Amino acid sequence: MDKSYQPHDIEQRIYQRWEERGYFAPRGDGDPYCIVIPPPNVTGTLHMGHAFQDTIMDALIRYKRMQGYKTLWQPGMDHAGIATQMVVERLLIKEGTSRRDLGREKFVERVWQWKAESGGEISKQFRRLGVSLDWDRDCFTMDDTLSRAVTEVFVKLYDEGLIYRGKRLVNWDPVLHTALSDLEVLSADEDGHLWHFRYPLASGAGHLVVATTRPETMLGDSAVAVHPDDERYKQLIGQDIILPIVGRRIPIIADDYVDIEFGTGCVKITPAHDFNDYDIGKRHDLPLYNILTDDAALNDEVPDAYRGMDRFDARTAIVAEFAELGLLDKVEDYAVKIPRGDRSGAILEPYMTDQWYVNIKPLAEPAIKAVETGRIRFVPENWSKTYFDWMYNIQDWCISRQLWWGHRIPAWYDDNGNIYVGMSEDDVRNKHNLAADKALRQDEDVLDTWFSSALWPFSTLGWPEKSDALDDFYPGSVLVTGFDIIFFWVARMIMMGLKFMDDVPFREVYIHGLIRDQDGQKMSKSKGNVLDPIDLIDGVTLDTLLAKRTSGLMQERLRPQIEKATRRHFPNGIEAYGCDALRFTFAALATTGRDIRFDLGRIDGYRNFCNKLWNAARYVLMNTEDLGNGDIELSAADIWIRARLDHAIAAAHQHFAAYRLDLAAQALYEFTWHEFCDWYLELSKPVLQSQQTSADAKRGTQSTLVNVLETLLRLLHPIMPFITEEIWQQIAPRAGIDAETIMLQPYPQADAAEDYSAAVADIEWVRQFILGIRQIRGEMDISPGKPVPVVLQHYSDTDRQRAAAFASLLQGVGRIESIAMLDDGEEPPVSATALLGDMHLLVPMQGLIDVAAERNRLEKQQQRSMADLNRAQGKLDNANFVNNAPAEVVTKERQRAAEFKKTIAQLTEQLEKLAELD
Repeated sequence: MDKSYQPHDIEQRIYQRWEERGYFAPRGDGDPYCIVIPPPNVTGTLHMGHAFQDTIMDALIRYKRMQGYKTLWQPGMDHAGIATQMVVERLLIKEGTSRRDLGREKFVERVWQWKAESGGEISKQFRRLGVSLDWDRDCFTMDDTLSRAVTEVFVKLYDEGLIYRGKRLVNWDPVLHTALSDLEVLSADEDGHLWHFRYPLASGAGHLVVATTRPETMLGDSAVAVHPDDERYKQLIGQDIILPIVGRRIPIIADDYVDIEFGTGCVKITPAHDFNDYDIGKRHDLPLYNILTDDAALNDEVPDAYRGMDRFDARTAIVAEFAELGLLDKVEDYAVKIPRGDRSGAILEPYMTDQWYVNIKPLAEPAIKAVETGRIRFVPENWSKTYFDWMYNIQDWCISRQLWWGHRIPAWYDDNGNIYVGMSEDDVRNKHNLAADKALRQDEDVLDTWFSSALWPFSTLGWPEKSDALDDFYPGSVLVTGFDIIFFWVARMIMMGLKFMDDVPFREVYIHGLIRDQDGQKMSKSKGNVLDPIDLIDGVTLDTLLAKRTSGLMQERLRPQIEKATRRHFPNGIEAYGCDALRFTFAALATTGRDIRFDLGRIDGYRNFCNKLWNAARYVLMNTEDLGNGDIELSAADIWIRARLDHAIAAAHQHFAAYRLDLAAQALYEFTWHEFCDWYLELSKPVLQSQQTSADAKRGTQSTLVNVLETLLRLLHPIMPFITEEIWQQIAPRAGIDAETIMLQPYPQADAAEDYSAAVADIEWVRQFILGIRQIRGEMDISPGKPVPVVLQHYSDTDRQRAAAFASLLQGVGRIESIAMLDDGEEPPVSATALLGDMHLLVPMQGLIDVAAERNRLEKQQQRSMADLNRAQGKLDNANFVNNAPAEVVTKERQRAAEFKKTIAQLTEQLEKLAELD
């Protein structure tokens, strides 16, 4: 092995070997285990959220593969309708053209060309993350097979009356010119105003004051509403108002929706441009006045002076005209909840258009029941409440989008506006007996991207055709995803899976948190805190980082802000940490919280962990070159490390089963660093280096080194695949294993039959002995390499026997010059003391210590013990505690008080002896 661990030299070489040899494909006769990847959008590169999520899924797949399951991790990408069309349109703008110039067919061809470039980049990034996806099954939501599935589902739902077309109010994006579902709307409070307008009564007997945050919509008002119980306005209900500027007579209506306490208690009603008003309008059969164009400019339904005016310019002009007319009552500063499109960032408008909808409630009912009855389990369970909250109140799903990129809606219209739905135009003609010369035109809209994504668990397995993959891997085992797409994706997959496969799409849904920066802030370019996982693997200079983050900026004004923030967060660029350190960091962060804080300090620590493992492997290989066949004799240390390994194995299984990769990583880290490297390797040195060690004992330690390391590599492999494979290739022959790869080896099982208790107790005694001496060294500033004499006082027979049996270990590992026993009654030398049970470990201080420093140490320890005693005694002096607390609690407190008194007495004695050195 190379002297130092260089991940760049091994990772791509190993991955290429894995892929070429087909190790990622399902194999064997074990029970199926399947995860479908949440398909990343084809719109660019993988981000930290992808890398975090993919690490979790890959660890689960590798773990199950090693357990003998027939595993499939289904890869693929999503066509991401809106996002992809935006990206390609921006490229065309830079080239001096537009999609309108190209036309639909040429534009779609251009998107496919762009997809080939972008999609290839994403696949490369996946490989750099070490993921064991079955690349032979790679899918894309616009592939022919998946597109056929989409069309079939649409047609079947339409034929059953579960898809319909209707004119309704939608969230309209005036930049992208498409409808958006409620889930694609980002609403946040922004600074705005509340304008109070006077609306004159038609009778001329005064006016009503209404308030609005969108003055331009008053041109489309159909009524003014008051509460039926509002005594101020009861006599006006049924009368008319003359709508200013427009001159239209509109009624005063009574509706329970109105809040008597808010404002004046009068509400302007604009059914064509407000969702609540739309519902009121339906109840009162009010006319709808659509005053906007697709661009959110004012249309020909408004007075001439306002036609063609931008909505916000019209707002300013309308407020000015109200002021001129003396009808502007007042203006207040007001926090307004503004809806923006999640892709364009544009302020959305409620807008009347013809759209396609899914009648969702009949699909939602069985999906709710599936979770209620436990057919699907959320992990953590609390996320099921989020699921239910949405599903119980679910609204029909608007599935049409006014785009060119995506699955075109399989509906055709004749010249009379009749709608025909089918798999193709030929299918439509045959189905409805339409003449070949009858003119038909296909619907221009495409389906919401989430429509095809909802079919992902079964469309990727070949549906609607029957296939072995569908039989084996549907339903899947677990879905791993973030909480932010429970509604977008998880719920819809459950509904569609139950509808078309008559079964749930997965048995468990593991919901993980979202990656934030070290301060808990969302990662974004403008904040300069965004991280590219590949940069963390390979490293990147500051100049390259700046160039990456400012290239292709749509808003040049952001450049100084991005550069400043990037320099602040990464003044020296980013170091190369390697894939395994990144993956282990993600695993260690995979808690059950909503937000995952990513700190570069963590990945730096886990790079050190990789180095620690590498150096341990070099030690094992160098010290087992002469390992041959023959009898072995296991020392207590050999047995102890095997016992601790069994404990780590059991912990790993427990935590993988509970989707607690953070706890699995912690258990494996503790065993690897602290027990195997820090202790066992040190305990092995006296055995391997001593001339008095028998051949059988040496072979026992050598075989333990090899077997424990080989087992440890298999334990770590699901989280750290590259370094474990590289080391395993070297260590496996020493362990007598003839196999191609670690990833197809069995995951370790604990040896529950062995009784290790005696050896474990012995080595725990040795460890505490050495730790006690190290504590004295640290506190007294004695060099770690300086041998010190040790005197034992108040020892038991077992202590004496262990001191004799493990003298070589204690002296070799603990750097102990000699061990002497103090007889009862014999006066000890002035010493620094540590306790091991009732036994005192004394290190004579004459010539070794700074007396003043030792006195200070003992006095501080005495003060702490006295404070502890006072707290314990305070409880025991409290009659309420003694009389009301459980008996075992009171007994434990008395025992603690007794221990503190004993410690104080010992410390007082040591301080008295220390005075003798003055």
